[in-house]
Amino acid sequence: MKKFAKSKEMMARAANSLAGGVSSHFRIFGQPHPLAFDHGEGAYITDVDGNRYLDFVLSQGPMILGHSHPEWLESVIAESKRGQLYAGQHLLEIEAAERICEVVPCAELIRFSLSGSEADHMAIRLARAVTGRPKFIKFEGHYHGWFDSTAVSVNPPLDKAGPANAPIPVPWTSGQLASVLDEVIVLPWNDMELLEKTVAANADDIAAVITEPIMCNTSCILPRDGYLEGMRSLCDRHGIVMIFDEVITGFRVAPGSAQGYLGVTPDLATFGKACAGGYPVSILAGKREFMDYVADGRSIHAGTLNSNNPSMAAVVKALELLTQDDNAAYKRLLANGCALIDGLRQAAADTGHDVLIQGPGPVFHMGFSRQDAVHDYREAVAAYDTAKYARFEFGMLNEGIRLIGRGIWYHSIIHSEDDVAIALDAARRVLGDLPTD
Repeated sequence: MKKFAKSKEMMARAANSLAGGVSSHFRIFGQPHPLAFDHGEGAYITDVDGNRYLDFVLSQGPMILGHSHPEWLESVIAESKRGQLYAGQHLLEIEAAERICEVVPCAELIRFSLSGSEADHMAIRLARAVTGRPKFIKFEGHYHGWFDSTAVSVNPPLDKAGPANAPIPVPWTSGQLASVLDEVIVLPWNDMELLEKTVAANADDIAAVITEPIMCNTSCILPRDGYLEGMRSLCDRHGIVMIFDEVITGFRVAPGSAQGYLGVTPDLATFGKACAGGYPVSILAGKREFMDYVADGRSIHAGTLNSNNPSMAAVVKALELLTQDDNAAYKRLLANGCALIDGLRQAAADTGHDVLIQGPGPVFHMGFSRQDAVHDYREAVAAYDTAKYARFEFGMLNEGIRLIGRGIWYHSIIHSEDDVAIALDAARRVLGDLPTD
């Protein structure tokens, strides 16, 4: 298409030096092909063809402040001029850690890394060091990074996943050793009875239960009433480390992240994406009794680029902007996100489409479905008309609204009421053009 001609040319050029033309597999899925971008400002992003989009991708979540927030950018640039990387400690690293410990319920001590995958990897290692046990429980449809040990049953084909009450661990990609499947017990999410039975039968081998507190990687599913509370009690009874993967939900759904929003405190938690507003930072946070194993080197954590100067400046300023004026930014983020959800539901109803939208507002999932709700991965696989959503996504792109093809929407503190109205007007037009059958 002529509208995206330069992006297509750049993709062809990139394929000569970048494997697949991209540096992350998820970027290869774009319509009409992966787009190349020139710059972002506020709630908008512009591609190399000059097409400007109201952005609800937000770099898959990190850009909670919007693109190139001026105050945030000024802080990062100023610190970059002072230094980039010391291989030693500096004041901003301490200030960033202190701010996180102030707002996150489980955070008594923390460590910084660069990616969510690293933080999740370290959380599992630490749980094994603390308990002396080899295995961990994870849930179908949850994503805990691309490392071999956790990249299991991320989006398993149901014909390979086994029965719902006894799932078979499925590797995510070729190249993973079969031995990693022996380290993990896979379960459906939101099934407390099955979780209790599984733990009772395997407690002596289970070091940790790792979970997204809100299942953002599949349909933005909220926990059933009492589910996380039951998981917390179960882990306490059996000496199992409870880990929240808050790489998406961290500092997005509330100042205290999902654990503050939902009122359940894990032993360890991992963070990434929104915590630095767009710079590469991840966090392992936890209660002192567990993090002391990291402090004294019983469980080793390392990384040359960890807590680099610009990234620490990004964390400090991002958290300041998010929490200043009695958390005004979060209140606006929640209000506008919920208004967008309500408006999309109304637009779909008015144009004769069945949609299911789930999530707290700052992040949510939209899909075409006659279901009233989905509660786990298998329900989600069966519930949605993904081909129809792909047509909706491309229609919105042509209206100047950039979305993620799998249905997750990210909101930022810079999106305004006017931006919400623009998105809803576009959605109404696109829905009006889609067949209702």
